[in-house]
Amino acid sequence: MAEPKKYITSDDLKTHNKPGDLWISIQGKVYDVTDWSKSHPGGALPLLNLSGQDVTDAFVAFHPATAWRHLDTFFTGLYLQDYAVSEVSKDYRKLVAEFSKLGLFDKKGHGVLLSFCVILVLLAASVYGVLRSDSALVHLLCGGMMGFIWIQSGWLGHDSGHYKIMPTKGLNRIAQILTGNCLAGISIAWWKWNHNAHHISCNSLDFDPDLQHMPFFVVSSKFFHSLTSCFYERKMNFDAVSRFLVSYQHLTFYPVMCIARINLFAQSIVLLLSKRKVPYRGQEILGLLVYWIWYPLLVSCLPNWGEKVMFILASFAVTGIQHVQFCLNHFSSTIYLGPPTGNDWFQKQTRGTLNIECASWMDWFHGGLQFQIEHHLFPRLPRCQLRKISPFVVELCKKHNLPYNIAPFWEANVLTVRTLRNAALQARDLTNPVPKNLVWEAVNTHG
Repeated sequence: MAEPKKYITSDDLKTHNKPGDLWISIQGKVYDVTDWSKSHPGGALPLLNLSGQDVTDAFVAFHPATAWRHLDTFFTGLYLQDYAVSEVSKDYRKLVAEFSKLGLFDKKGHGVLLSFCVILVLLAASVYGVLRSDSALVHLLCGGMMGFIWIQSGWLGHDSGHYKIMPTKGLNRIAQILTGNCLAGISIAWWKWNHNAHHISCNSLDFDPDLQHMPFFVVSSKFFHSLTSCFYERKMNFDAVSRFLVSYQHLTFYPVMCIARINLFAQSIVLLLSKRKVPYRGQEILGLLVYWIWYPLLVSCLPNWGEKVMFILASFAVTGIQHVQFCLNHFSSTIYLGPPTGNDWFQKQTRGTLNIECASWMDWFHGGLQFQIEHHLFPRLPRCQLRKISPFVVELCKKHNLPYNIAPFWEANVLTVRTLRNAALQARDLTNPVPKNLVWEAVNTHG
């Protein structure tokens, strides 16, 4: 005779949401992932941010079917007494299952091979132009090509962090180090740590690192209350310097994006030199050393300091287009305060994201970010499949009266700058005593 099932309530589950005591629920079964968080391929942070609740939708989004067989290892023997599934979640899970049956998660197309070929040709052309030409104009174009190379390598690095772009796990790891660390000077370990947190807590002001750009940019006046970043584990002080910089952020946005790469260099180095656990730290450091050897060496081959600076600025400025693209998808979308929640996964991902409307022949330019809503809902899906599944997402949003935000590239820029300008004007008002509306906003900041 089978033993009767043992149950706990959602309130009981919520108490297991701290380091050293991490419990989650998947389809009503309760799992203790405390020890697993130390080895979790996605890092401990996603488990910590979503612990103490049902996370079925997030689990389905990030894990292939093969991951289910490992869950029994962490089963506590308990079931969630008040487990319920919303109609939105039911339909979302059906879509995931349907895409899986169609094999869409495994059909990666030939885009990866083509991208590698383009990168190699442009890299050879850029190096040849620097070494063989005496023309300053050619050197300027070579710098621009280098920036374009970094953009394309960035898309490959992004894809390889979400799914295997190569036949085996080992080759995928090599591709990550080559495209990220060696070619672009950005640690793939830093990117995965940062990007996983972004996906889990999309547009949470205190949990999503992609919205935490103090003292240069803020997307909401809520930052004026010196929020604490749960990602960086520090307070984001809104002081006099921050107020001044934010007051002009709509004017400095594009110039800063032209040199935003410097921040990624710094973040990569800080992480690898920190005491934080970093998988394959030796590989990561070696990859960055390769970049900091070949790129400065190439620049040193230019005839004078003027052309050297011009080459660097051209490569950084062209790559700035990609940094702008990152911002367009989220800066003007719905934001919230507090940790992510598992029971409104689909809603949070759609409301916090903006798609970019473009023709199919421009997909190479956007690298999949034009279907950011689809990417956030199905992060394991190869980017060549995003356009195919878009109509299904639109239909699901309509069915449940949820927004499907999309705008042309230029309009998305307008929306982003408008968001920055609105926050900038509010920051200028803070030169006077704190306005009543900001006091009200502080009191009512959660919700």
